[in-house]
Amino acid sequence: MESRLTDSLRVVFILTILLATGSSENDQALTFCGTWRHGKHSLHLSYNLSPGCKGISISANKSSLSVEGQITAQCRRSDVIDLKQFGLDSEEQSDFCLYWEPLLDQLKLQIGGKNLTLCRPTSLQGTCCTDLSLGPKQPEADYGIVNGRIQTDIITEKTRIAFKFNGRPISCKELCNQARGGSTQVNMIEDNAEDPCASSFEVEMNDDFRGYNVTSPVTKGVFQESTATVHLPSALKQAVKTTTKVVCTFFRNNTQFQVGHKEVRILSEVVEITVENEIIIDLPEPIRIDFYHDAIPKMHSRKCVSWDTRKNPLQVSWLVDGCITQQRGAENTECLCNHLTYFSVLVQLEPRPVRHLLALTTITSLGCAVSLISCVALITFLCRKRRPKEQSKPIHLGLAVSLAALNLLFFFTGVLANVGGEGLCTWVGAALHYSLLSTFTWMGIEVFYTFWLVCMVLTKYTLPKPYIWNLVGFVLPAVPIVILAAVGDIYGMRELVPSDDVSNPYQMCWMKSNDKALLAHYFTTMTILVILVVLGIMMLFLIYWKIRHRVEWRQNRVAFLSIWGLSCLFGTSWGLTFLDFGPLSDLVLFLFCILNSFQGFFLMLRFYMLEWMSKQAGDSAQSSNSNGSTRQHMLKAPEKSEMD
Repeated sequence: MESRLTDSLRVVFILTILLATGSSENDQALTFCGTWRHGKHSLHLSYNLSPGCKGISISANKSSLSVEGQITAQCRRSDVIDLKQFGLDSEEQSDFCLYWEPLLDQLKLQIGGKNLTLCRPTSLQGTCCTDLSLGPKQPEADYGIVNGRIQTDIITEKTRIAFKFNGRPISCKELCNQARGGSTQVNMIEDNAEDPCASSFEVEMNDDFRGYNVTSPVTKGVFQESTATVHLPSALKQAVKTTTKVVCTFFRNNTQFQVGHKEVRILSEVVEITVENEIIIDLPEPIRIDFYHDAIPKMHSRKCVSWDTRKNPLQVSWLVDGCITQQRGAENTECLCNHLTYFSVLVQLEPRPVRHLLALTTITSLGCAVSLISCVALITFLCRKRRPKEQSKPIHLGLAVSLAALNLLFFFTGVLANVGGEGLCTWVGAALHYSLLSTFTWMGIEVFYTFWLVCMVLTKYTLPKPYIWNLVGFVLPAVPIVILAAVGDIYGMRELVPSDDVSNPYQMCWMKSNDKALLAHYFTTMTILVILVVLGIMMLFLIYWKIRHRVEWRQNRVAFLSIWGLSCLFGTSWGLTFLDFGPLSDLVLFLFCILNSFQGFFLMLRFYMLEWMSKQAGDSAQSSNSNGSTRQHMLKAPEKSEMD
């Protein structure tokens, strides 16, 4: 009895608020949220919307969430959607929110972290359905909607099978004037004014149509100047078959079109260009749209984008396909597009453009080419080496092979990205990641082998057989690659934006820039790299501690060559990636590219120097033989042959 009284009081309280706010001005929008309690079954979303103002009903059961009603001005849509693609069938309940914006005739459902646009935004219509008030109480059930609320006010904590809202029609112009003259004259978001009402212009294309310019309107008290201009080309007349009218709609409230990612943002207003009941694509002469906006810093890139409602009718998906971006200054972006739909300018906030990208790319390409040739020469040298009892030979060969594969793939990754596209990049990105993990693994094996030589060579333990090293170095890195490839949406095209030319990004095959790929990068690449760098530095200090009192160590040249040679084996130079911050970030970035792209060359140079020093020691007298042997001992991190 007490719970029923509490629910009734809540409903009366909410209705009182709605009536109180509606007495002075109309309630412009509705935000209804709740938790859909369902089973772990196949789930569906069904919606059936039509023009009118009788109201709307949100109902739910064990397997279906339904949105039905007559509240739109012109939107008429119905469909049934399988929600398995959003991963909702693995949970027993799902949070959702339904947003109704009468001025735009837009209905949007947010569920499973996705925004589904059930009715797309349109221009200001004649009649708007607003002042949606809660209808009669619906029955309780085990499955349905729990914690239903309007904005943040909870209606009831019990599970209801449905919630119904009744609407009231009003002139859209009157509602628009109320919105513009509300408590805040202009809604400000990052210093950009937003008009809650969309403005629409109809252009008649007569027989003598030679093109036409449409400019966004100036609204008194809101906007003092136009922010977009559309030039309709004469080719549009020939492309249209059944009508002579084209409609241009300007949406200055672009919050309804944001994609929800913090990395990108719709900067300017959104322009919709449509021809009734026709799909216009591949125009021989493009439509030109000039967007005027606040100055964009050079560190942020911008692109002309469009929302192809044919490919993705429910979710706002901004694509660069069919549009060319021309920057006319920091405050003007010109878009040339060959089709009709929604258009805007998308600003890339994260990741930020890379400084000196052209120079870094040139250095890296040159280093990869030199390292590839050096690794092939080193592999040939090691294979021709006649020391069957040398246990380090298969380890050095494994490192040389993996490093050669890494340099080969990295050298061609830019070319393959431009030639093969997204499909080929998925495979190349996975292969590049595998070769990088394999290289790190072989470097870790080098660290372990050196530790065994320094600390455990005289113990009863023996080194594993060569096939064990091959399993660890070549097979083990493939395990996370296979798992990530099975997960999907990890590998593909990656763009690096140069700071001096943000409109011309460098494309490569690698991991994508989404959250899933970033998480995979940290759990695989960065985790292994941290372990490798820490162990490598510890190993260098251990070797220094063992041989610091030798006479040869006091010679600066020998000391430098010792540390440098072992660093090539241990991959400690890759640790520079953790120092890429602060005022010295540019210097660190250049050192990182030089040392790691030329690592194959440095590795070959180390082995050839060891061979040369070994021959010098063999040709010298007995006294100098001892000296040469010690130097070789230091450079090779005491590599010893297997004892008889």
